[in-house]
Parts: sequence; structure tokens; C-alpha cells
Amino acid sequence: MNTLLSKGPVWLAADPMVNEEKADEVEDFVYHRPVLEKEVVTQLAPKAGSLIVDGTCGGGGHTEALLRAGADVLALDQDPDAVQHVSEQLARFGRRVRVQQANFRHADKVLDELEINTIGGGVLLDLGVSSRQLENAKRGFSLVRNGPLDMRMDPRNRLTAADIVNNYSAEQLTQLFRELGEEPAARRIANLIVKMRKLTPFRETLPLARAIEKAVGRHGRRHPATQVFQALRMEVNDELGALEEGLRVLTARLESGARIGVIAFHSLEDRIVKNFFRDRSREWLDRPEWPEPRRNPDYDLKVVTPKPVEPSEEEQRANPRSRSAKLRVAEKI
Repeated sequence: MNTLLSKGPVWLAADPMVNEEKADEVEDFVYHRPVLEKEVVTQLAPKAGSLIVDGTCGGGGHTEALLRAGADVLALDQDPDAVQHVSEQLARFGRRVRVQQANFRHADKVLDELEINTIGGGVLLDLGVSSRQLENAKRGFSLVRNGPLDMRMDPRNRLTAADIVNNYSAEQLTQLFRELGEEPAARRIANLIVKMRKLTPFRETLPLARAIEKAVGRHGRRHPATQVFQALRMEVNDELGALEEGLRVLTARLESGARIGVIAFHSLEDRIVKNFFRDRSREWLDRPEWPEPRRNPDYDLKVVTPKPVEPSEEEQRANPRSRSAKLRVAEKI
């Protein structure tokens, strides 16, 4: 069982991860509104003094709930605004909480710096984009507030949404919008972007959002650029790559009996988590060409949630952004 070491700089980190889809419909939000809060605490079952790594601490809601349940927390977030926010909100917990600016895919480096070899309490990843990011026009995530076409969760990264929109080929944009955005009109939108950028490069969010609306029209309350903006954000931040790497890194550090929980809002992310847990929970592998089954060299997990845990109707009414959330949990064996 680990306790959080007191050495090194104490930072604290960023925002309840939510589904981007409602960003243009809700003006006000509660910064501390973690999705599936009770379910997370129940599933991770924090023990007093044990260490839990909150890899996406956001507004600090889950982090605070885990601290109140008795665990120590190492909270990571790649967004410096989040680090600043939570440093103020959770400073009262003192040395029981440490938050550093880092992408959870690099959690092993943070743990090494803190001389923490294993994680005894568990891991939580709450994926997606935060309300604070969506509603800050300067960050470039918003569909309805004009700002630079940026979308970097970590401003230290080089690639921006403007780089993608203005430099990717029509085929690359089509593939991106189709695969990460699941956008039916991917090719039409990509072709229009390539045509328009020849006259004037896209530098701000609203001109791009309006161009997409012009290409596909508007039907219903959902902004027609939602899925394209989602795809751009995921590409800028390599969100699927970070998830795949982070799952491997963090699972390798878990002690036996510790759990890893992941809240996903996107079908591709949820599929990655589901497949990772499934593949690591198979003790034996078998193929038609093999004379007999072989032991799985990656066998180190037990699936705790055969079906994902989803928000109750009451939570979905209180927080519409939670409705697509899926929590999956596995235990290290």
C-alpha cells in the first residue's frame, strides 16, 4: 500500500470531463460536477492511505471524492489552467494530494520522479474535454465563441487545429472527420475547407464552424460542426494514442488487487478500453493453427464491469452532459 511522498513540487490540476455535444446549448455549468462520482468511489473502493492516480483530474471533483474517501491522490492533468484551478481548490488536503502538469501517457515518468514504484490504490481516467476548455474562447474549442483555431489541451504541444485545417490534404481531412468525428458528410466538408482555404486560411473557430454549417446545413439543436471539431481536437491532442499508451503504462504499475477505472464519452475510446480489458483478462489464447492453447503473456487483469456503468436517469437529468458516459473497471491480478 503506497502513501503519497512529500518530496517534489506540489501542483494541483483541471475539469469534470464532459461530452462536447452540449457545449453550444449550456451557458452555465458547475465546475465541480464530476460524472459518475458515487459509482467511481464505489468501484475503486479507496482505502485509507492508499495511493490513487487520477490521470485526468479536471476540476478536481473526482479527486476530492477520492480524498474524502480516505485515499491519497496523485492527480495529473496536461492543462495548466486546470493545474492552477485545482491547486487552489484542493490545497486544504495538504500532502495527501499532489497534482502535476502531465499527460497520463507519461505517468511512469512522474512516478519515477516521485520514487513511487507501484500504485496500491488504483487509477482513474476521465476522458474528454472540460467545460472550462469549451467555454474559454481563447483555447479554440468553442463552436459559438470566436477564438484562435488552437484546441491544444497542453499549450506546449506544437500541432494546432489551424495546422491541420490548413495543411492536411482533402483525403487526410476526409479520413480524419470520418474516423474520429464519425461525420457522414466528411468528404463534402473536407472539399469545401480545401477550396476556401486557398483564398483565406482558417485561423479562427467561428469562420470554420460557419463554413461547415454552410456545407451541410443545420438540423435540430446540435451544431453541424460538432463532430468535425471533435475530430480536430482528438487529432491535435492524439487522444486515442494517449489512451492506448496510458492504459499500458498505468496498468503495469498497479499492485495486485488495485483497480483501474476509465470513463469514456466517445465510442472509439470506449472500444479501446473494452478491448484492452478483454485482451488482458484472457488467461489462455487459442488459434486454429496452434496444436493447443497457449498462456496469454499479457494476462494481468480481471474485468470488474462486464457491462459499462452508466449514469442514472437522475444524474442525466441533473447533468445532461453525462448521458453518454460509460465507466469500465478492471482489477490487477
